[in-house]
Amino acid sequence: MNRMLEKGFRPIDTLHKPDGTPWSFKEKMMLGLSPQEYWAAQLRNPFNWILAAIFAVGTPIIVGRFIFGLGWATHGSYDYPWGLLLGWGLFVMVPLSASGFMMGTTVELFGRKDFKPIERLGLLNGLLGYFFAVVFLQVDLGQPWRLIYPMFVSLGPAAVLFLVAWHVATYLSVQIAELIPAVSEWMGWPKAKRFIKQIVIGLTVAGIILSTLHQGALGALFTYAPGKVHPLWYSSAFQWFHFLCSAIFAGLSMLIVVSTLTKWFMRWRCDETFLKSLDRLTVGIAKGAALALVTYLVIKFIGVAHDNDWKYLFSGWGQWFMFEIALGVIVPLVLFTSAVRNNNATTARWAALFAVLGIALNRLNTSLVTFNWNLYQEIPHWREFVITITVYATYILVYRAVLARLPILFTWKDKS
Repeated sequence: MNRMLEKGFRPIDTLHKPDGTPWSFKEKMMLGLSPQEYWAAQLRNPFNWILAAIFAVGTPIIVGRFIFGLGWATHGSYDYPWGLLLGWGLFVMVPLSASGFMMGTTVELFGRKDFKPIERLGLLNGLLGYFFAVVFLQVDLGQPWRLIYPMFVSLGPAAVLFLVAWHVATYLSVQIAELIPAVSEWMGWPKAKRFIKQIVIGLTVAGIILSTLHQGALGALFTYAPGKVHPLWYSSAFQWFHFLCSAIFAGLSMLIVVSTLTKWFMRWRCDETFLKSLDRLTVGIAKGAALALVTYLVIKFIGVAHDNDWKYLFSGWGQWFMFEIALGVIVPLVLFTSAVRNNNATTARWAALFAVLGIALNRLNTSLVTFNWNLYQEIPHWREFVITITVYATYILVYRAVLARLPILFTWKDKS
């Protein structure tokens, strides 16, 4: 598409064609191209061939999981109940999706309108991250048609997982509502946009309450199994706060990473406002991420001191713990600080990458690597790797398709 842009292609960014006739829904889906031009452009993209290969291998494995059961696709057991599907799909994707409530709070509640060009990208990152966390959860649980039972029929209000489920479900509804203005511009529904604008403060407050509660509740899930997670990754008093605080810099860092990728690979869909303000916004987001990293680092070692776990730092697990802290906290903290001080967006982007890798390592360590550290080390089944990669590839595909069509990276020109 970037190459077509150089040849004069202009993607749809208004309801009407230059001659005044409205774009049809089909034409909007095809980005204003003819079907032949659209599919030719898709076939020229080498990344689409990589996705096709992933789906060719992964789709039959996912179907087999639902036919033959979870034991066919995973090594899940009472000793290792989470598995890679939840270790990655739930515990990693949820904190990386915290950009939704962070950007909504920044723009709508604190009045930082200068972050408006990147707000919708943060909201979309949050919505799709949470949605596909639910998809991963359903692949792990099976029988998605019975989702109504634990939600409405056989309630478990005393269970933390029940709390997480309802928070995620209601927060998904809030995030969908927050992105209705983008959909209404694309579809030409001005009344829907006006209605959401009237209740945006309420939606933002609801998003703050729901997201902060369930981010902490994910950490509280591990209090169900005291003694199973290694003490350096577990603190009954601080576990919920570790998860909440780490989600703040994880969501902000993921937003920096995603915005950088869109600038590189979807430049054709970015308008001048987004491109010209991106470096400034990246440095601004880096300030918040740096403060969250400092808080997380302090609270992490307060948890170690509170539980008197210093002796574990001199073990092999302690070396692995310090590697995680160095890679995922100290390195990005130093880089974020340097980026803010020198107003260097490139350094902030490297810091964000390290922070994203660090939070992914932390969540996998907590849910998989150090789980049952006194028993044996479980290696996920190869089919579980394939399923995880396939579902995540679907996430990328949907993410890219939405960015290509809805006014997320560009401003809709039709005033109506």
